[in-house]
Amino acid sequence: MFSIDLTSRIPIYEQIHDNIISLIVKGTLSENDQLPSVRALAKNTGVNPNTVAKAYQELERNGIIYSVPGRGSFIAKPDSSVYQSAVLSDFDKAADASYERGIPRETLKEHIDSIYDKREKGELI
Repeated sequence: MFSIDLTSRIPIYEQIHDNIISLIVKGTLSENDQLPSVRALAKNTGVNPNTVAKAYQELERNGIIYSVPGRGSFIAKPDSSVYQSAVLSDFDKAADASYERGIPRETLKEHIDSIYDKREKGELI
């Protein structure tokens, strides 16, 4: 569920933070789904519980999760601005990779238009 790269320059708490947002954006986690406890996630990922707690605190401060004392942490109602930022970050990476591989700008525009047209018609992609 969570992938942590211990060799990355990105701090581990940020990786946990970004993993959770990614799971929400992909629809794997939904509103009111319960997250693993700090201890359970720390044990499963092999990181310090304080690191997981820091990620959860950041997520809560940003309104992405909420905590219920004695029960745990849960996914909050989606705030489109938070998820828009995550999706656009992924899009930037995909667009940059497309540029590096020589895919023409017009091809990307046509592809985006095709996706939007299908969604507006209720078709699955």
